[in-house]
Amino acid sequence: MRPSRLLRFALLGLALVWATPAPAQSFEGLDVPGASKKKRGKVASSKKKKKPSRGKKATEPEAAPEAESAPAGEESPAAPAEEASPSSEAPTPSPGIAPDPVSTPAPAAAQPTEGLGLDLTGSSSKGTAPTMSFDAVDVSGKTADRQRLDVAVSLFKNDEYEQASMSAYEVLQDPKMSGLHTEARYVVAKALYRMGLYHSALGEFSKILSLGPQTKFFKTSLEWLFFISRKTKNETVVLDEIARYANYEFPEKFRSEFRYLLARYHFVRGRALDQVGQTAEADKSFEEVKRLALTVPRTDAFYPRVKFLQGIALFRFGTKQKSADGRRGDTNMIQSIEAMKEVVRLTRPNAAKSGEEAKLDQSLRELAFMQLARTHYGMQQNRYAIFYFNKIERGTTQWLESMFESSWANYRVGQYEQALGNLITLSSPFFREEYFPEALILKAVIYYENCRYRESTLILQDFERTYLPVHDQLDLLVKKNMDASEYYSVLSEVQKKNKEGLEKNGTDIILERILRLALTDQDLKKTNDSILELEGEMDLFGEKKDTFKYSELSKALLEGLKEQRTSLISRAGMMAKGKLETELMALKQLLANGLRIKFETTTKEKEFLEEQLKAGGRTAIVKKYRYSVAVPDDQLYWPYEGEYWRDELGTYQYTMTKGCIERDTANRDVQASSQLR
Repeated sequence: MRPSRLLRFALLGLALVWATPAPAQSFEGLDVPGASKKKRGKVASSKKKKKPSRGKKATEPEAAPEAESAPAGEESPAAPAEEASPSSEAPTPSPGIAPDPVSTPAPAAAQPTEGLGLDLTGSSSKGTAPTMSFDAVDVSGKTADRQRLDVAVSLFKNDEYEQASMSAYEVLQDPKMSGLHTEARYVVAKALYRMGLYHSALGEFSKILSLGPQTKFFKTSLEWLFFISRKTKNETVVLDEIARYANYEFPEKFRSEFRYLLARYHFVRGRALDQVGQTAEADKSFEEVKRLALTVPRTDAFYPRVKFLQGIALFRFGTKQKSADGRRGDTNMIQSIEAMKEVVRLTRPNAAKSGEEAKLDQSLRELAFMQLARTHYGMQQNRYAIFYFNKIERGTTQWLESMFESSWANYRVGQYEQALGNLITLSSPFFREEYFPEALILKAVIYYENCRYRESTLILQDFERTYLPVHDQLDLLVKKNMDASEYYSVLSEVQKKNKEGLEKNGTDIILERILRLALTDQDLKKTNDSILELEGEMDLFGEKKDTFKYSELSKALLEGLKEQRTSLISRAGMMAKGKLETELMALKQLLANGLRIKFETTTKEKEFLEEQLKAGGRTAIVKKYRYSVAVPDDQLYWPYEGEYWRDELGTYQYTMTKGCIERDTANRDVQASSQLR
């Protein structure tokens, strides 16, 4: 070949080398010389109109895909700085997932290198630099593993929570991607929360927390516990998790809520220990309640709630001391009363508060009035007790209970007419399913006190006819050597029949009364609510799309929910058994009291008949009372003729037309002694 031709080919080859730029490539953050600086930023960005939300929603920083924007109305837990994602470039979709075509553009520098004879540094293939495979690293600077997780993050940001959770779960199932498992689980947990699967989300956040505070997302996972506690019916589901990390410092904005929830945990624990006779350990828990109450500022929204728990703890110590040394009023009782008065002052109706907050205040206010009344009743200050019982508004949650308990206080001061009027309301058809067995005993006692022995005997017969079958059924249940879950199954079956409107036989009606009896225990009721909530969440899976419904993630989550349900059923069964045993003992005591009253009534009737025989039939122990139908100007007297009207409930006042001859003197003595207390 001639020299001129050889020179021409050489010059052409040199021109090709100069004209072919080396692609900019990053190795774990190390940029190749000559790469454009612009490629360190975002490759492409897309703008998308956000749907309007009801509350203020924080914008997630693109550089930190794990930084969560909280649900509407909730403050976002901020991701720590060290948890930021290494890059904000748009992810490349993994197989099987259809990404948003706008938000996931193809990498700009993904040019094929085959046939060029060049490695990633731009040198000849004959050089010593190794050739890098594009299966592991693409030109955007992200590993394929990182891109797979970023797909889940992108789907989450686009509100495609089902796809986001499944995509992140795929990362969790790949052992080769263990370095990204914590972040992937965090994405799964957030997506489940947004889907309304709160118990499932709690399980995933718990797994992150179990790794310890040195791991990513520990602090933010702690904050999400508070969001879940606000969404579940029973906040005690989250209490165990919060108590487990009590020694860690919580963010300032959640500190008071954390201390309140921790106080709730110790309160529930202390009460449970009291029930099993571990008084010394219970003392420690209630002391912790008192200590935590002092750490919440008075201006904080959680202060009234923690103050209420403090008042209950003080009352418990006061009752314990009273039973030990017989003192009627000690420092703990006085402090308990002052704590409840403080709760009442802080929960006065306020137009500035929202509906949910106002409802919570009203409920807490009622409980504080009830506790004040019970404390004064226990100290035999009956008129103070009546005053606070009357503060409970008609038709509220505590109203019926307040009417029943105030009847005893009215009986103590000799106000029999008011006590019987309250009992008429409790016996109305509107409250037929409520459980107040002691009401009939009180009614029998009042008639006995007024020398109405025949009526007292008939009332006791009615009591035995109604509650003796309940006693027998309770006795049968308690004596059975059943597992804890079986005790709950008995109650669950009754709930199922009530829900489906199935016909009930005589035994079912008695079991229904037992169910209502058991659910008067607030801890059992809340645990039962959690079980029903779990079952509702399990049903939610059936309403999702088939891709999520039949996914491996759904199968794993359902198994976790079943385990939680089994654990809660076991706990509820133990509570149910304990409550049934307690009520069986109480019912036995009431039946025994009924027999004693019947014996006393029979004895009095015998004495009366003997006196009549001695006097030739001219003696009498009952006389007609003088009474008046005068009422205040804002009331109207209307005779009761066996009919019940809803607007009249709570206003009845029974008129005793006859009774003991010595009744007036006795009543004055009772009232005088009450005023001296």
